Amino acid sequence: MPDARQDERLIEGLKVIETIESDNVLRWDGSVLYVEQDVYHNGQLVHRKYRRRVTAEVARVLLSVVSGKG
Repeated sequence: MPDARQDERLIEGLKVIETIESDNVLRWDGSVLYVEQDVYHNGQLVHRKYRRRVTAEVARVLLSVVSGKG
């Protein structure tokens, strides 16, 4: 995955280190704005192309920027 961004955190209750890789590209499926992420627990892939929804607040800001009202 070119130019992937990584985020890593300890999930205390599961005793795993979760690593998330994403290209941070916004995608639209006709009803949901999201980014795709690959999620790893202790280095093992557990979700491929997991869709993480963009929050309503972020979507509103993006809409204002795209429409020229921001």
